[in-house]
Amino acid sequence: MFGKPHESRMLVVVLMVGLMILVGCGASEVRLDANANGTQKDLSRGQVLLITLESNPTTGYSWQVVPVDPAILKQVGNAEFKSSAPPPVVGAGGTETFRFETVGAGTTTLKLNYHRPWEKDVPPVITVMLLITVR
Repeated sequence: MFGKPHESRMLVVVLMVGLMILVGCGASEVRLDANANGTQKDLSRGQVLLITLESNPTTGYSWQVVPVDPAILKQVGNAEFKSSAPPPVVGAGGTETFRFETVGAGTTTLKLNYHRPWEKDVPPVITVMLLITVR
């Protein structure tokens, strides 16, 4: 196939580097759900954290992110709702997915409350809390 041994070695090196890049790209996104509540997650700078939580906005309840240290973790965009009923049915529940980017080294608490935003003196129905450490 190749006339010279160094060409074969070069092909192996190129393939290995490509594989490492592909594997590294897959590791740049971390997906969590409510089962991660109360845990600590170590991440690297530049990783994306996706948190998907069950939700039903038609009840008035929604997930709200408690502000985090913006030098460590930054929310990217708004939560995305996906209905669990195919096709989307009015009143059906589903999931909300939040996207965060790790921007700097340090530790911060990521807290999400499930509540009705207009009920100011009522505690959240559910709270999901994670300790995030970015290296």
